[in-house]
Amino acid sequence: MLTDLVLFIDGETIVLDKPAGLPVDRPRDGSSSVEAALDTFRFGFQREPSAVHRLDRDTSGCLLLARHPKAHKRFAAAFEAGLVEKTYWAVLDGVPQGEGGRIELSLAKRSTREDGWRIVADPKGKPAVTDWRLLGVVEGRALIEFRPQTGRTHQLRVHAVEGLGHAIVGDPVYGPGGEAPSTGSGQGMLLHARRLRLPRDPKPAIDVTAPLPKSFALWAALVDDDVAPSSPGGGGGPPPQAVVEG
Repeated sequence: MLTDLVLFIDGETIVLDKPAGLPVDRPRDGSSSVEAALDTFRFGFQREPSAVHRLDRDTSGCLLLARHPKAHKRFAAAFEAGLVEKTYWAVLDGVPQGEGGRIELSLAKRSTREDGWRIVADPKGKPAVTDWRLLGVVEGRALIEFRPQTGRTHQLRVHAVEGLGHAIVGDPVYGPGGEAPSTGSGQGMLLHARRLRLPRDPKPAIDVTAPLPKSFALWAALVDDDVAPSSPGGGGGPPPQAVVEG
């Protein structure tokens, strides 16, 4: 069930554990998406929730939904102001030099008739900053923690290649693509929105951690973490509890 994706819920927000392969916005072909399933996440409210930010189709993990327009406006402003702490884990197709650091590479969009559009490093582009640290290595592939300080399209994917010298495993655009080597299950790119923290004074901050998907099984032991249990929704979060609208 799609409700298995819920990691956190209260009167103004829902955090989903979005599975890799599921787009947030509705595709032109009408196939499955978070947007197409928003009615599933009303949980007694008259309005459907709305996505406050976006994750790439091939990225799994924490996705924030607002349950009413006032909350959406406030949360969107927090993202715009850089108040939201986002932590991603990724497996690179190699091992970068060093134990951690900061990547500062401006990014721009480029389009060609043959290849379509992609993001490239460009000194004249929009500033993009990512902090990173090495969590460990298995079979010549590094588990990296990324903390983006800006929110550019494909920022982590391009910073991995251009800043660290190695593409994210399974990246269909900036790497060789293919299936995740940890399971051979074709789960795609190993980029996971691990944690999201959003301050909302005077209420307690939203602070949610998404379990690692099965595609990260080889690297879970590095951080003493279990992978998410199998479920129809691909999540592993608790069932939503009754809340009071407000």
